[in-house]
Amino acid sequence: MGGMVEDTFAMASLNAAKQQIRSAMKNKLGALSHEAVKSQSSVVFNTLRNFKPYVDAKRVSVFLSMPTGEVQTDGIVRHALESGKEVFIPYLHKNPLASPNLPVRVMDMVRLRDLYDYESLKPDRWGIPSIDPATVHERQRVFGGPDAYHSDQTLLDLILMPGVAFDIDPETGAIRRLGHGKGFYDYFINRHNQKTIELGKQETPVLLYGLALSEQFLSSPSEGSVPVGPLDQPLDGLILGNGEIKSPPAAAK
Repeated sequence: MGGMVEDTFAMASLNAAKQQIRSAMKNKLGALSHEAVKSQSSVVFNTLRNFKPYVDAKRVSVFLSMPTGEVQTDGIVRHALESGKEVFIPYLHKNPLASPNLPVRVMDMVRLRDLYDYESLKPDRWGIPSIDPATVHERQRVFGGPDAYHSDQTLLDLILMPGVAFDIDPETGAIRRLGHGKGFYDYFINRHNQKTIELGKQETPVLLYGLALSEQFLSSPSEGSVPVGPLDQPLDGLILGNGEIKSPPAAAK
């Protein structure tokens, strides 16, 4: 019983620490001009387009941006499509597996057909271009199938991830990410890893890279640090709005 109480207290403390960072970052990003975000997004795009993990990736997942407060990915999506890559974007839906221990809503990645398809997406209530749920069954997706698109065999090469804040663990060098608190990416990546094992593709694990404005990187202790729990996934790298690429030591991932 004592262990359960300690675990509950630890989780509450972790969540409180995460919320404190999110609140501080919201204020920080709110002061950024549209021009600053646009400029940094351009730097991220120009850094990424020549970055070997991106150049080599055939199947890429890209988040579609909110109108403010994060790297704008429109240029990345267009470039990936024009380069002949298979581009997958997030799709949120009700979890078909009902259990008190599982999230109610989960994320899949579904493929864009082409540039026209991308430009036809309608914004959701947060202003994020979103897939029409009525078309999902007609698309290749990571956790779909068996179907004509071989969704049951689909794995990603590279996931470009958003976040609220990022930092580097001073002890291990691991790159840590703080999300918006819904756990969509952590749960998705865990399921993707399981599928990778089931398909016997462990030798080519998916690469996880964060895209961030420079202000989202906590570079000194005075700015705080990203609190992580057992389910939080470390990243393979982070591309910042000043053109820097942060990479962990080989043993940190």
